[in-house]
Amino acid sequence: MSLSDPIADMLTRIRNAARVRRKHVNVRASKVCAGICEVLKGEGYIEDWKRIDDDKQGLIRVYLRYGPGGEQVVSDIQRVSRPGRRVYSGAADIPRPLDGLGVAIVSTSQGVMSDRQARKANVGGEVLCTVY
Repeated sequence: MSLSDPIADMLTRIRNAARVRRKHVNVRASKVCAGICEVLKGEGYIEDWKRIDDDKQGLIRVYLRYGPGGEQVVSDIQRVSRPGRRVYSGAADIPRPLDGLGVAIVSTSQGVMSDRQARKANVGGEVLCTVY
């Protein structure tokens, strides 16, 4: 099965798994998906992730995080830039979801990073998604 937007597929799988309280979810591996997982881990939205090699493309297993009462840490995760409509922002124009309480994940020339890291490095790029 060919997949036209692997990033949206990954975000949807994480969103759906968090809603039904799964401990982990498997997504197809790619460098961008691994970069997004690294940002989510650094920002505290997921526990951890690891790459699982198989005979094909490989998988990424994402271990989800929940609050002390079992509440979701990832309440909303949305794709911003899609294959049909790319969204690019300069360093000063990168969105601040929920006035800094959320995180925007940006693909820059220096790799995939959070909105705070991109502003600090003074680089812009493609806004991949926002997480609350």
